[in-house]
Amino acid sequence: MIKTIISPFQRFVKTESLAGILLFGATILALIWANSDYAWYYQRLWNFPIGFSIGDFEIKKALILWINDGLMAIFFFLIGLELKRELLAGELNSPKKAIFPFIAALGGIVVPIGLYILLNDEVATAHAWGIPMATDIAFALAVLMLLGSRVPLSLKVFLTAFAIIDDLAAVLVIALFYSHGIHWSLLLYAILLVLALGIYFHKVKYHFSIGIIVSIIVWLLFLKSGIHPTIAGVLLALTIPIKKRINIKDYTEKLDFVKAGIITNSGLSHKHLLSKEEMNCIDFLGDATQEVRSPLQYLENKLHGLAAYFILPVFAFANAGVKISSDIPVDFDLLWHIAVALFLGKLAGIAGFTWAGIRLKLIDLPAQLNFKHIIGIGAIAGIGFTMSMFIANLAFAGDDLRINSAKIGIIIGSFVAGLTGYVILRLVKF
Repeated sequence: MIKTIISPFQRFVKTESLAGILLFGATILALIWANSDYAWYYQRLWNFPIGFSIGDFEIKKALILWINDGLMAIFFFLIGLELKRELLAGELNSPKKAIFPFIAALGGIVVPIGLYILLNDEVATAHAWGIPMATDIAFALAVLMLLGSRVPLSLKVFLTAFAIIDDLAAVLVIALFYSHGIHWSLLLYAILLVLALGIYFHKVKYHFSIGIIVSIIVWLLFLKSGIHPTIAGVLLALTIPIKKRINIKDYTEKLDFVKAGIITNSGLSHKHLLSKEEMNCIDFLGDATQEVRSPLQYLENKLHGLAAYFILPVFAFANAGVKISSDIPVDFDLLWHIAVALFLGKLAGIAGFTWAGIRLKLIDLPAQLNFKHIIGIGAIAGIGFTMSMFIANLAFAGDDLRINSAKIGIIIGSFVAGLTGYVILRLVKF
């Protein structure tokens, strides 16, 4: 029974851990290419314009923007699915379960932001406070995987839970503070479509094809409205039902019915072909299988591999290629402010808020964990790679100097955070 419950989470950890390794590999390749004699081709590839037009309607964007606005919208859709599942049936579905990761996440958000604001003394970079606030769950779990059995499963669950809260906060920050020139009428149309889709899915029937068509329209409306289209991914995820249309008992009864039908009609078919009756039985089974699945769980499982093994590595490959050279101008103040806020901010925020929560008797540590584990995981949470780079692109859009400086700071801060967290957890005895 316990194995049945834990196995899905262990598969999730394995997937995210491998994603972290692929992210690391993509980052190294991007840095090598961007600093080689062929760097010009790297820039040319990601700035290559791709688009289409239908009458007066035209969309033409650089390849890197299709990745950051398009592929990442799918990744944010997955974040929305994970958030909804956690709120309804996971580690955040009750105040008692949610309080521990919530307090840790709050510290991991507030302290890095506050530290960055405290360090920064330049108006031009003041709005970049959102960069050090998010944890990259894939990279963080990859570091934990390197520690093997030395890391309790409860620590991985804790990291996953507060990283999801982190992601939600990052989504809200992007929507509220990093969207500009909003066209309210287009945004209203998009929100009305999302609401209509949610009502249809929950009151009538979940239909994947309808969801795809409406999602594309909503994405386009968000793109043109001035709100970053990745926000559309999160909102659309909230429309996906978690409830199955039939229960397992009804499904097994239908299995028995199909089995009986196939046995009864088995002599009527050709050895290579099915009879009409057998085809009807199998079609009936297919419909029943669709109804017994949770649409949310099914989509989440299908998208995990796509996000882990394709979307995130491609994002890293396209965005991590910053040129590092003595003759390339760098905003060193911005670089170090981000690196320090990521590493020290996350570590102090998560460890400090958790300690305060324990002292105030708001939370209790799980039996397998001690406070050294929290310090180690607080350090690892400073790996803010994917979401931090994403926010950096939004904060400094069009400012290549500061985008590159921010990305270098993110890479340095994330590397130091991952290494420090690994060493701390390696030394913890339990």
